Amino acid sequence: MIGWFRGKRLEGAAVLVPVFLADHPHHHASLDLFLQLDKRRSWCAAHSLAELCSSLTRMPGKQRVSCEHAILFVAEARERLGLVALGEEEYYLVIKKASLRGTAGGTIYDALVAACAHKVKVETIYTWDLRHFQQLDFAGRIKTP
Repeated sequence: MIGWFRGKRLEGAAVLVPVFLADHPHHHASLDLFLQLDKRRSWCAAHSLAELCSSLTRMPGKQRVSCEHAILFVAEARERLGLVALGEEEYYLVIKKASLRGTAGGTIYDALVAACAHKVKVETIYTWDLRHFQQLDFAGRIKTP
């Protein structure tokens, strides 16, 4: 669930992946939001770029993107979004806290995105995975594009 923030906003992979897949049901809404982004006011979790690349290169069938195209899309995301990284201790504490709360599977990546959102004090998180972020104490600040 790749994350991005816009003007104190953050998002997860669920929005970045459809930006680059014209046949995706969320393509138009995600792309419209993406085109409004400005690196001075918009950020994503640093690990989200790896998640974007991973997601695009393992999509089913005709939607699968080559590694060469995936890195071009990652570069485009990097041009529009600043990166927020967690330090070693922050990273560990997020995983520990999430594990103690029973967070399982891929939701751990959303917990890392949420920690990045806290770090830069976002006001809004954009995602198509509303349920995951609602579990992470962002009620009222979560929106779809």
